[in-house]
Amino acid sequence: MAAMEEWAFPTRYDQDYLPDPSSPYWFPVRETMDPAERDAAVLVRLREVMEYAYSTSSFYKNKWDAVDLKPADITSWEAFEQVPVVTKAEMRQSQADHPPFGDYVCCDESEIHHIHGTSGTTGAPTAFALGRRDWEVIADNQARILWGMGVRPGDTVFVAALFSLYLGSWGAMTAAERLRCRVLPFGAGAQGMTARAVTWLARVKPAAFYATPSYALRLAEVAEKEKIDPREFGLKVMFFSGEPGASVPSVRKAIEDSFGATVIDCGTMAEMTPFMSASATKETPEGMLLWQDIVWHEVCDPETFRTVPYGSEGTPVYTHLERTSQPMIRLASNDLTRWVMEDNPCGRTYPKLPNGVYGRIDDMIHIRGENVYPTEVDNYLRQVADYGGEHQIIVRRTGSMDEMIVRAETTLPDGQREAFDRDTGSGLQSFLGVRVTFESVDANTLERAEHKSRRVVDEREHTKR
Repeated sequence: MAAMEEWAFPTRYDQDYLPDPSSPYWFPVRETMDPAERDAAVLVRLREVMEYAYSTSSFYKNKWDAVDLKPADITSWEAFEQVPVVTKAEMRQSQADHPPFGDYVCCDESEIHHIHGTSGTTGAPTAFALGRRDWEVIADNQARILWGMGVRPGDTVFVAALFSLYLGSWGAMTAAERLRCRVLPFGAGAQGMTARAVTWLARVKPAAFYATPSYALRLAEVAEKEKIDPREFGLKVMFFSGEPGASVPSVRKAIEDSFGATVIDCGTMAEMTPFMSASATKETPEGMLLWQDIVWHEVCDPETFRTVPYGSEGTPVYTHLERTSQPMIRLASNDLTRWVMEDNPCGRTYPKLPNGVYGRIDDMIHIRGENVYPTEVDNYLRQVADYGGEHQIIVRRTGSMDEMIVRAETTLPDGQREAFDRDTGSGLQSFLGVRVTFESVDANTLERAEHKSRRVVDEREHTKR
């Protein structure tokens, strides 16, 4: 077996390295090697990462001592699956007890280079501390993934996401910079910014574009109002994270049809930066490949956190292989997905999430004994003729029964909606397998996303006592 390129821990990549321009791979050996051989190397790396965390973090030492586990015990995948998962609640408690970064930071605070975090809108914010060396490694990791998407040195990358606590925009920018691209860090979220984005896209004509899927759809609407065809932007690649959507067939098709670009889904969790470690490629554009030599991805039973067989659904569990600041070791995502192992057109020998990540288990709507994902509603409505581009899902309790109302925009005038309402409502009900009350409203009535979409209103929360 040829040696895996720059495979060491702690990791330090050659900052001057770029692949041969004719190669589809950044690291040909690591990306196309026998998966069993790569997995064997990863198992050794996991012990190294765990030994590092055990010696530098009271969080991990106490957690593993409580179950009589030592890093040296991890000699098989069966043993690794016995490592208890880390939850977001544990991280929040750790940071409350050991502010500001928790007792899992694992490095001296003087090494911290970037601080990001959650917004804290639903509770205390969580701080993400990234060391200077880690920031360089993250840039290398994600530049490598951009290379797999078909982005090349000299391309212009337009970043249309919030530059704030949100890590997605910063991760996309630093990756593009490492790849020797030109970067337009445009941002998102301010009043009137989408119209300005249309102007700049038409003027600069970048090769690549990063945002959330819902923002891309909003951008297409605004461009069309400005009498500009989004295809005139000349985009080659549009890559997305931050929410489900880019792997939802109808959403994906809507973006492709509007912009004429390759649509790439990527992203795990901000805590798992380099978050692009789950990403499609130019030649394998559907779903997401799991780049197992950057982050170790498992898909597990959400109750036992044991790995499920390929072809099965479960919740992703993630482990850093190269981070030395706040390394996550078996972080439970609380998301839902399905994984497979099959030949990939790009030649990479990684497992795949063929439908991406469906969404968070917490986002699943439980109604009358059935489970509904908001992405299923989105997927159905975007295939309906005369759909107006936006919708809202309202869940409320009437007496002892829950009901789901789907309110969707239509381009039809008020007097011509009878068939649309009847057919869309019955079709949606059949598609979801649950009773739905359907209502149509005028186009451009519902709020548009300037970053991430928020389409579900669960009024049951206000009626619980």
